[in-house]
Amino acid sequence: MGKLKNIYMTFPEGKSKVLTLSYDDGKITDRKLADILNKYGLKCTFNVNSGLIDAPYNEPYQERIPLSEYKEVYKGHEIACHTLTHPTIARCPDEQIVLQAIEDRRNLESTLGTIVRGMAYPNGSFDDNVADIFRKCGIAHARTVISTNSFGMPSDFLKWNPTCHHSNPQLMDLADEFISHKKTQYLVMFYLWGHSYEFERDNNWEIIENFAKKISGKEDIWYATNIEIVDYIESYKRIKFSVDGSIAYNPNAMDIWIEVNKKSIRLPGGQYTNI
Repeated sequence: MGKLKNIYMTFPEGKSKVLTLSYDDGKITDRKLADILNKYGLKCTFNVNSGLIDAPYNEPYQERIPLSEYKEVYKGHEIACHTLTHPTIARCPDEQIVLQAIEDRRNLESTLGTIVRGMAYPNGSFDDNVADIFRKCGIAHARTVISTNSFGMPSDFLKWNPTCHHSNPQLMDLADEFISHKKTQYLVMFYLWGHSYEFERDNNWEIIENFAKKISGKEDIWYATNIEIVDYIESYKRIKFSVDGSIAYNPNAMDIWIEVNKKSIRLPGGQYTNI
């Protein structure tokens, strides 16, 4: 019997850290936010309400981006559901929960010509029943508003707690802590969330600009959307290993990276790899 190998999942290119963002409601201020994120190479999941595009508003920043502009504004990012009309959904009957998810998905998919699989709970409202219904409606991940102030990976992507809201006074301290984190025993994630109109309302766009500038361009951080993280981890779970750990088969289309005895190895999609 040969020496037992320690085989671990890693993020792409052997990285153990990932940064992702999630911003809600699809207001016109998403245009400026997307520009800032694109400038620094950050990835975001934008959660929108397709049934509220023409909703009346009192302040200019409350106007919503037309569906026709979604492809251009959100290019390079993920567009996800936020339910059709943003109800406090845990109070709704099951039939309405299904309708809120399915019709939002239908509208977005028709507009984008792709499959929409993400969600952010409107008003932070959810329970086990809502999560189960969303899962059956084809939703692969759903974000809560329960900040952890930490960098752990979720045990259930349908109950995905973020690290913090951008208004957290410890935001930059958390960013420094994440950047300086060098231990690779565990995969870690910084997940920032909020609403872009809050920057306009509170006149503090410098918060996201300074955050993006500080945390961007780090070689040991994977910058990903929510769905990219979900798909990568689910793809890793489909990897098949020989008993002795000498062979790995990757049945996925995407490449997956693993660490074997502290050595980073790429597993090309659709291939067997001797490790």
